[in-house]
Amino acid sequence: MSFSHFVLELSEKISPARIAYAHCDIPCGIYDPHLAQMAAHTVIRTVNLINEAENDTHKIARLTAVKEHHAELCKQEIRILWGDYFKPEHVKDYPELHELVWKVMKVGSKARQEVNLQASEELLETVNKIAEIFWKTKGIDTLRMKSPYPTGKETVYPKLK
Repeated sequence: MSFSHFVLELSEKISPARIAYAHCDIPCGIYDPHLAQMAAHTVIRTVNLINEAENDTHKIARLTAVKEHHAELCKQEIRILWGDYFKPEHVKDYPELHELVWKVMKVGSKARQEVNLQASEELLETVNKIAEIFWKTKGIDTLRMKSPYPTGKETVYPKLK
């Protein structure tokens, strides 16, 4: 054992460190539904590409892996907002929030398991509704615009001044 290790161990015995409890997993104010929205767009895009791939087994396998990864990423990002950002007062003000989060989990799984354009589009629409609520909780208006992505679907953006 090195001398510095001995000193650290001794100081821990003399004055043990207190347990620190974090408010959240990441610094407050860094939350944003953007990654969930981009992941949902990616799921839609990869479903379209899979449907266009004909019989290219290798391409379909790669696209399927990407689709599944992004469907799970979308769910993960919404779980983070649900568990770390949204508070009971948000659910009180927006009672549909619980149902929307649950729907993302269910339709996200369906979009992950299947090559299902309808489920993929429903995933994006549900995430967009959560994004609108998210920004409202911050007192920021939103706008829906056709995204610049090949999906041609809408994305919710904060209306910044």
